[in-house]
Amino acid sequence: MRPGSARDTFGTLVLLIALVSQGVSAAEARPARRLRFEVAFPEAVSSEPLTGRMFVILARDGGREPRFQVGRYGVQLFGLDFENLPPGRKVVFDDNALGYPIARMAELPPGDYIAQAVLNKYTRFDRSDGHTVWLHMDQWEGQRWTRSPGNAFSTPIKITIDPQAKGTKPIALTTSEVIPPIALPKDTAWVKRFRIESRLLSEFWGRPIWIGATVLLPKGYDEHPDVHYPTVYQHGHFSTRNPFGFSERLDNEFSGAWNSARFPRFIAVTIQHPTPYFDDSYAVNSANNGPYGDAIHRELIPEIERRFRCIPEPYARVLTGGSTGGWESFALQVFHPDFYGGTWSFAPDPLDFRNVEGINIYDYTNAFEKEYDWYRVPIINTRESGTGEIRLTSRQRITMELVNGTKGRSGEQLDVWSSVFGPVGEDGYTKPLFDKVTGAIDREVAAYWKANYDLRHIMESRWAELGPKLVDKLHVICGEMDDFFLNIGVRYMEEFLMGPKNPYRTGTFTYGVGGHGFRPMSSAELLRTMARHIVAHAPEGAKTEAWRD
Repeated sequence: MRPGSARDTFGTLVLLIALVSQGVSAAEARPARRLRFEVAFPEAVSSEPLTGRMFVILARDGGREPRFQVGRYGVQLFGLDFENLPPGRKVVFDDNALGYPIARMAELPPGDYIAQAVLNKYTRFDRSDGHTVWLHMDQWEGQRWTRSPGNAFSTPIKITIDPQAKGTKPIALTTSEVIPPIALPKDTAWVKRFRIESRLLSEFWGRPIWIGATVLLPKGYDEHPDVHYPTVYQHGHFSTRNPFGFSERLDNEFSGAWNSARFPRFIAVTIQHPTPYFDDSYAVNSANNGPYGDAIHRELIPEIERRFRCIPEPYARVLTGGSTGGWESFALQVFHPDFYGGTWSFAPDPLDFRNVEGINIYDYTNAFEKEYDWYRVPIINTRESGTGEIRLTSRQRITMELVNGTKGRSGEQLDVWSSVFGPVGEDGYTKPLFDKVTGAIDREVAAYWKANYDLRHIMESRWAELGPKLVDKLHVICGEMDDFFLNIGVRYMEEFLMGPKNPYRTGTFTYGVGGHGFRPMSSAELLRTMARHIVAHAPEGAKTEAWRD
């Protein structure tokens, strides 16, 4: 879109958000405008009524389908909820439909576009906490409605928006193409995959919930059946790809090192734990998502250690991950200090909630603007790592998430933090940290975040217990110009852990010139560092020679 074309006027958002909450019926609130889309699904998609969210996407580039161009910096998107919608019934998009990055259809610049509709199906969950909610059931795609099996989309068509045209007919789109199931990669000599139904999670959600693992085996695993190996858990967003980008062709640096004669032998694992809210659970128990932390540690990891020859001891279980995986790997070491032997966490999500992508949830009153004595300034959500230039404001990011889904169902970052860190609302859905219309921060919700998931606060509160258990186990790496300001939370954590009055030296903090992707070492170098750490902290009598380089 052209610079300045995305309007985020407060009055417009108040009207649009009030209307969008009404779903399909919102279109009847005002007379039809020039531009109007009518979207339906046929009986071939479902003979029964569906509940979900319908999207209309407009792109200028026809090289890829518009649905594959949706994103925080992506193409124009409009969304509407629908409930018990029968086949053939139209969902109407006009000026009452909230959009992003441009809020209203009437504000779209004239020109040629490629239009496409997508239907995101919701599933009914009768949870064990007594709430009934409608959310998207992940189909092992990682909560991406643009490619989730069972969702439906329309054939892209070319349209022209002409403000001077009169009597424009509604544009009809039919979501007749159903996205097929995703085929999991087959096992190989190097990589094994499996899924299990979690009894704990299925009981919470009231229907079967699956979690899984992708396991990369070390060189010589089959040839040495008596050798047991340390395990590295690589955390991050949902993926069934090989851990650390290992290639079966052995044609990249990491794969070559993994296959070499002089390299420490690990079992490397990524775990899959998508929730009905996001592409992963953050690996902790939470009120909205259920007991994912328990499921991982009481069901999944025991199954991994049963199937593969892992050393089932804390000193031989290490963690790593970046961004979301950075927070997860750090949090798991803190919440389970006797289960893991160390973490190397890259650019972790906020370790201290005094900066949550620019928002100080304790001192600020509003998630959109920071208030000074005489003026207010927009809160910046995202910046360019090289120059610091603004990429997105907090208001723009929050509006983008709201267009992707109401009631915390966007599958995006701020919504998932509310689902993991926040309490359950009266309606059974996530109780948000802030009002998405006004930006007003809910003090009670902020206090809940702090008490349960602000890692610096938790560590300070329990330091007499945690400090001795975390010595030399916490290693954090972050760019000084992180795109999402995550380096600020890292600095706050460092101030506490490395302070002069702290008797426990728990690890290291490494910074460098760069943004969210800053990495001062390769994956191969990281594993060599981990191997030295494991050997140095192995209990007396532990046999490490068989897997060492």
